[in-house]
Amino acid sequence: MVTSGLSGNEMFCLNQLGYQPGDLLVGNSVYSMGFLRGVGSGFRGMVGGEIRQYTEMIEEGRKLSLARMEQERNQRGGIGLTGVTSELVFHSGNIEFLSVASAVHSANDSGQPFSSSSDGQELYCQIDAGYTPLKFVFGNVAYSIGLGMGLLGGLKSLARGEVKEYTQIFTTTRNLALERIIQDAKTAGANSVVGIETSIIPFGGIGIQEMLMIGTASHHPAVADTGVITSDLTCEELWNVTKMGYVPLRLLIGTSVYSLGLVGGLTAALKNLAKGEISELTTLIYDAREESLKKITDEAQSIGADDVLGIKTYVYSLGGGLIEFLAIGTAVKRVGSAIQTRSPQILPQAIIRDRDTFYNSAEVSFGLDLNAGKK
Repeated sequence: MVTSGLSGNEMFCLNQLGYQPGDLLVGNSVYSMGFLRGVGSGFRGMVGGEIRQYTEMIEEGRKLSLARMEQERNQRGGIGLTGVTSELVFHSGNIEFLSVASAVHSANDSGQPFSSSSDGQELYCQIDAGYTPLKFVFGNVAYSIGLGMGLLGGLKSLARGEVKEYTQIFTTTRNLALERIIQDAKTAGANSVVGIETSIIPFGGIGIQEMLMIGTASHHPAVADTGVITSDLTCEELWNVTKMGYVPLRLLIGTSVYSLGLVGGLTAALKNLAKGEISELTTLIYDAREESLKKITDEAQSIGADDVLGIKTYVYSLGGGLIEFLAIGTAVKRVGSAIQTRSPQILPQAIIRDRDTFYNSAEVSFGLDLNAGKK
């Protein structure tokens, strides 16, 4: 008997690949928040950007919990881990690094053990598109704007327009996470990272955020081993573009931080008293959007991409009249018949979304927010 987190659709898809479900596995590691607060706190107050001590500590905790889960997989004779997660759970005064996944088994024990962020349905799409999973990988960076950079940026925010000091901080942190997931994939012997998911996670209410990217380091025989390609297309999308003869090149990130400015802020506040468009805010957000998209377009052209697919845009308020506009997409190259899927048609079970059968309507119980910290 197995106790698996795999759904019926996932089990069907994995069965087509020759896999059987295994147990739901957990790996964890608990660190003291008191110790973490002490590391690099003085450094954080003076400058902005990455706080390397925190990045390394979080990276260590995540890797330790993942290693323990992989060890349990090996002890139980599993060949793979699917749907791997890497979460932070904040307890009273402590932080738990938690990894959860469902093991899979194979009658052919000669295969290479693997771990993947893809669930069973996504894994089928990925493998049928020719990308063999190797290892769950991640890239992270812990960062803070910092007092010194915050003061400099605050002076610039008196004027309307882009605040390049803030833009540089956010651009650097986002690309650091991408470069680190690429390096993790290289270590695993991969030539691609597929199904990348990006999160921005507040870290313990101490003025620090973590930029986290997770994905599956993979190998495709038709992809040149001159570097590691990266993609945030879903594995279903990856199958579709492969079928059409496209190969991903690189995950692209464009970010811009803009300030409404002191004068613009006062004008917008006055206009809030009357009905109608606030043209200052309209123009500001439009300019930020155009700048971020231009950065993506320029980078795509520089690497010889034919298109950029799946662009997603986000607007964040940073407070003090500052906003960040973030754009993410995947640059692709058309290679025609040089790349193709194994099957002529995708399985219906691979694209049927499972319905959640547990509902918690008790948003707040006994004065506690039960959904706090959930993605």
